[in-house]
Amino acid sequence: MTDIIIQLVTALLGSLGFALLFQLRKGLLAAASIGGLINWAVYLLVYELLGGAFIPCFVAAAVAVVYCEVSARVLKAPVTLFLVPSVVPSVPGSALFYTMSGIVRRDWAAAKDFGLKTAEFTLGIAAGICLAVVVFSIVNSIVHRLQKR
Repeated sequence: MTDIIIQLVTALLGSLGFALLFQLRKGLLAAASIGGLINWAVYLLVYELLGGAFIPCFVAAAVAVVYCEVSARVLKAPVTLFLVPSVVPSVPGSALFYTMSGIVRRDWAAAKDFGLKTAEFTLGIAAGICLAVVVFSIVNSIVHRLQKR
């Protein structure tokens, strides 16, 4: 349990660091940071239930998009300001590092293994974001059409 709390606090702080790096104004920092915490919490939950990397990253990214869309509307700011810091905890930094290390050392087996893991994380994040954005756009379009009637 302590390990999970440390991971969630680290996800929050990592997202806060990226939000500061992108110079978000003070009123947006908390929302962007909480997005990272939510993303990682969902990732850990889905990983615990299903394992793997693709599905947990997919679900976590999709939930992050929904959170960021709502935050953007409530705080009247672009979605991207929340989305980038929110997905930072699931970016496969160590897998990418070991992929590149394998390539540099000409250890093709390690490069392939870590490269596939990196691709799994990355595709999960990208697919989750794409699907959630498309669904959100369709729902918004339907809502706007209904409001015009």
